[in-house]
Amino acid sequence: MTHLVLGISGASGAPYARRLAQCLVRADLHLHLVVSPPARRVMAHELDLHEFSVAGLVGVAAENVTLHAFRDVGAPIASGSFPTAGMVICPCSAHSLGAIAAGLGDNLLTRAAMVTLKEGRRLVLVPREMPLGAIELENMLRLSRAGAVICPACPGFYHRPATAAELVDFVVARVLDLLGLPHDLDTRWHGCG
Repeated sequence: MTHLVLGISGASGAPYARRLAQCLVRADLHLHLVVSPPARRVMAHELDLHEFSVAGLVGVAAENVTLHAFRDVGAPIASGSFPTAGMVICPCSAHSLGAIAAGLGDNLLTRAAMVTLKEGRRLVLVPREMPLGAIELENMLRLSRAGAVICPACPGFYHRPATAAELVDFVVARVLDLLGLPHDLDTRWHGCG
């Protein structure tokens, strides 16, 4: 079975995390989930998810998900010998971005990201915070040079979204594309005219 890691950090953007998790649970893979304490606070505010659970996040009980403790740097996903198809952090806070760029693996989220990079696997980071200062931009450049893909949560409008959910789907579809996962989110460019 294919394993994929989804990290959720404390930037605003919990609807992106929820929708991505919903899509990943439906994929033919085992999802490893790491949620930071600040992310839980943001989800409580943005999603009314006051008691975090996988079922609360994705809307169904999911047997193909392992929820890891944030501080458990001894979890399998903290080791390069545990094969994964990659990792995405959505949303990725400036704090997590900076920690990964600095090589700080003092929690499972940043440790798993560092392992993903060192093993040459796909690491997709979805920063949502703005504006971006020089420090964040330099961290993004450093991580891009190290092999990460920086995919800011910047929805497009050419598919003429009518709802906030369609804007969320646009970003989630791009993340799924970057992970090489099929999806049925209709956000593709079909040309002008």
